Amino acid sequence: MEQPKFAVIGGGSWATAIAKMLCNNMDKISWYMRNETAIEALKNHKHNPNYLSAVEFDTDQLLLTNDINEAILCADYIIFAIPSAFLGKELQKLTVSLENKVIISAIKGIIPETGLIVGQHFMQTYNVNIEQIAVLAGPCHAEEVALERLSYLTIVSGNLDTAAVIARSLQSHYINAKTSDDIMGIEYASMLKNIYAVAAGMAHGLGYGDNFQAVLMSNAIREMKKFIRKVYKMKRNINDSAYLGDLLVTGYSLFSRNRMFGNMIGKGYTVKSAQMEMNMIAEGYYAAKSAYIMNKELKAKTPIIEAVYAILYEGKEPKHVFKKLTEKLD
Repeated sequence: MEQPKFAVIGGGSWATAIAKMLCNNMDKISWYMRNETAIEALKNHKHNPNYLSAVEFDTDQLLLTNDINEAILCADYIIFAIPSAFLGKELQKLTVSLENKVIISAIKGIIPETGLIVGQHFMQTYNVNIEQIAVLAGPCHAEEVALERLSYLTIVSGNLDTAAVIARSLQSHYINAKTSDDIMGIEYASMLKNIYAVAAGMAHGLGYGDNFQAVLMSNAIREMKKFIRKVYKMKRNINDSAYLGDLLVTGYSLFSRNRMFGNMIGKGYTVKSAQMEMNMIAEGYYAAKSAYIMNKELKAKTPIIEAVYAILYEGKEPKHVFKKLTEKLD
């Protein structure tokens, strides 16, 4: 049976982890990075010099390129794993058609220019059919993939046969991959959990303990459920790992850049100084604004999102905002 052909778009830690997972099962993948220096280093030293540098690749399995069109032409399944803030700029380089390509979003955020989740962005901007859209969801941190610690993925698509192909291509002795058809719900959950992880980080930075964190996370999953039901109502179990599990690992893990960002804000960093010191994108920053604006129409009860928005975008004092938030949680 002929192997499916995959391309990975992105040069960060999650893209590197995805490339590692695919290389467990594929003879060859194409991999686009815009950084030509990183490509040369990978070719010469067999690892990504900037992210997950302990992961060693057989470069004979990699078609490395800094031309996004070349990578896409070589594949039928295209996995986008770049920060949502940069996706629009990268897609401006596209000259090849996405017709008959399966677009897989490994981006857990909102496109700032359109305020859309990634799947909707491709459908509305590039006329990609919903049957050609898939989402790669967690709970799964790139750093634990690098260490080959048992991790879980959920592959989401309206076409479960497509989801099954992607799942088989990623699974291994340390990757458990299952499928789901809740493409809207899980993509929104993947975006929202980053906001709640920022909130968890803020709480930690402010000195709140484990007891409050537990209350915050239990309220967050209920808030997520209300928001997603307003967006797209269908039968789903919000306690499944793709929703609750992904929320918990992002909210609690030391690998979580969103929690790290929130922690710095809670400790008194400005947004700009936290972003500069991290030198990584915290998707929850952009997601908080988009979710807050969306909810003006949805009118779901979302005190945690409102608190994060007030701190990040209205310059409110975290200590005072969280004091009020504690009175709204139960």
